[in-house]
Amino acid sequence: MTRRLHIIYWLGAMLSLSACKDVLGNLYDDPADTPSTTQNQLYVDASSWADWHYIDLKDVGKGFVTMSIPLSEQTPSDSSTPNSPGIYTYWYDVFGEGLSNYRYEGFRPTEPQPEPAQWSFAVHRNNVRTNGGKVLETNYVLMEQLPASSEAFKDSIFTPDEWDEQDVWAVQDQMLQGLIGSQGIKLNKVLSSWLRVDIPPMPPLFTLNSHIFIVRFADGTHAALQLANHMNEKGTKCCLTINYKYPY
Repeated sequence: MTRRLHIIYWLGAMLSLSACKDVLGNLYDDPADTPSTTQNQLYVDASSWADWHYIDLKDVGKGFVTMSIPLSEQTPSDSSTPNSPGIYTYWYDVFGEGLSNYRYEGFRPTEPQPEPAQWSFAVHRNNVRTNGGKVLETNYVLMEQLPASSEAFKDSIFTPDEWDEQDVWAVQDQMLQGLIGSQGIKLNKVLSSWLRVDIPPMPPLFTLNSHIFIVRFADGTHAALQLANHMNEKGTKCCLTINYKYPY
């Protein structure tokens, strides 16, 4: 038996033993924790493939709003429109070259991602997007090291959210064939770099970037955000502990 066939056989066996186990090394985990907040720190279990979690920094005490990714197929109003909401399926060479070797396989239109009336940023696993904001990565790793005011960054280049159709993994029913359905949506690539997922190796490698990020929101206010931890006590990935300073 070749090594490739052996891996596929092993993955199939793992699926039959436990449907809730991650066949690709904890690429997805069952949500296990309740979102919570403490002074200047947020915690949210963002490990589910199915949901976006919305945080409103103007009213952190009310908790978070969770909204599912639309998966039901809809008839598109104009199939030629670029950047259409929906599920974009790609094949990835997960048992070979990894995520760098891929090809487009198809598109299924859906409703746009629902959003609450008021929110600052949203998280889905290692993905982050803002509500019309722009982001700057700093070299600071401690909140107390930051300049007293965001005015220190007024001349810096901030990066807005941009369209993405490969990173918000939402459909996993054909993962053993290397096929993954991703939500087409705008993400902030700079802020999302606070947690990188690499394949190879197998199981995937999660790397935390501890730099502090400055977010400039559409209303002109600023926040400082830092990913302090990406696992819970059980070792579940994408359970995010986020340090924050708002307004900054």
